[in-house]
Amino acid sequence: MANGEISTADILAVDEEIARSTDAPGYGLTDGGFVPKPFGRLLPEKLALARTVFGNDVDLTPASAIRKILEVTALEDARTWAALGAMYDNQFVSSARGEALSRLGEELGLPRPFLQAQGTIRLTPTLPDGVTELFIPRGARLYTTGNHHVATVESVVLTRTGGPKDVAAMAFYPGPEHNLDPNVGQAGGNPQKIAFWNRDDAKLVALKNAAASNALESVVGIEHTRSFAGGERRWPDTRYRELLLHAPRSTWSVEAIRIAASLVPGVRRVVVRDGGGLDVDLSLFGTFNFAERVFGAERDIVSPNFFTVLVALNSDGIFDGPDGVRVSIESVIEDLRPIGIYPRVVEAHRVFAGIACDLVVTGIPLPRTSTGAVNDSDAAKTFKRALLDRVQRYVDTLDFGEPVRFSEVTFALMGEPGLADVRNLRLLRSPPRLGEVTQLGGRVFSELPRGENLTVGVSEIAMFADDFALMKIV
Repeated sequence: MANGEISTADILAVDEEIARSTDAPGYGLTDGGFVPKPFGRLLPEKLALARTVFGNDVDLTPASAIRKILEVTALEDARTWAALGAMYDNQFVSSARGEALSRLGEELGLPRPFLQAQGTIRLTPTLPDGVTELFIPRGARLYTTGNHHVATVESVVLTRTGGPKDVAAMAFYPGPEHNLDPNVGQAGGNPQKIAFWNRDDAKLVALKNAAASNALESVVGIEHTRSFAGGERRWPDTRYRELLLHAPRSTWSVEAIRIAASLVPGVRRVVVRDGGGLDVDLSLFGTFNFAERVFGAERDIVSPNFFTVLVALNSDGIFDGPDGVRVSIESVIEDLRPIGIYPRVVEAHRVFAGIACDLVVTGIPLPRTSTGAVNDSDAAKTFKRALLDRVQRYVDTLDFGEPVRFSEVTFALMGEPGLADVRNLRLLRSPPRLGEVTQLGGRVFSELPRGENLTVGVSEIAMFADDFALMKIV
């Protein structure tokens, strides 16, 4: 420094000294991406530079005016660095957020999807003679007078003496146009008012048996008085990013078909299987000279080629029918399949998993009465519902052929505040295996030995039966 002027060499010397003393990594655009310079790095640099300019005797104590000015400028510089880092990150699907991620998705041809609107309906039972209770499963389908489809998101048991029950429900199709308002009127009625059960839903077999030839609504009445909400919201970043990272960059590909089919409402998992390739099942495979024999029989050029789309449904999905998942998938992949290659859309077998256990609870305000009264209380039912939601989230992540692991179920349950211990935990399976059979929520289950995982086949997928009838607080 000469004549009180600061040279470039002086500034670089200060930067090198700070980097050496703080053992700081490189900042800015590096091999690992853009690394913003933090406030904790900027302030020491400015303090060191001030000492270089004004001398080591300059007052840089926390109360000094120069120190305050340097802190303010360092904070603003840190914000600028953070903004530059965000600008860099927003150029890539793996790190972009918010609106930037949405624009990248639009460039890929996959706009950020809407969420499904949610709300509450009231079910009022009028059970016929001989029927003491009626089980309505999670995913039971209903619709409005204007043909808006809806599904329940929790199971409920209706009894003769239990009276009406409020049940959480969700619009089957996403988007703001399904924020169903029962008070919206048009000529001829209320097109957004939920009023009917869907007779095409195979899960409503108990309700159809109880109603016989009568209308299903005469057995379980539907009251829809409050609007649904949330259909205008979009997928969160994490879920949307996963979709974009798996999105195909070409047409006529397995991934393009899988992504399109997976976005159909009611679909949980999709796998596309091509029947072509090596026929390894031939008895002579691996026993002949490759130069002399072909791998399989000569193709019949008259017969069309097919590929299989194996589909696992959500609890609210209906596979067949005019509004079913099969028709929807065949429609969305029509322009994606290669010419002359046809889809065979197949529904995966569902294996229902339930749980039975004893719960040790602490810190939860429960009535101090008999065990039966405790388990029947509203507080106990709310607590059990929270436990079931945890297991539900775990089971929903499972893929085709992936077992329900006893240890994962235990881990999911023990994460709930107020649960001190889970005792005598057993997994329940429907359809049942040979052995002891348990009745739960309108289904017949087999009870697995304690500690045993619930296994499924390669073309099967596990579904959770959210009934807490066999969960007991002790």
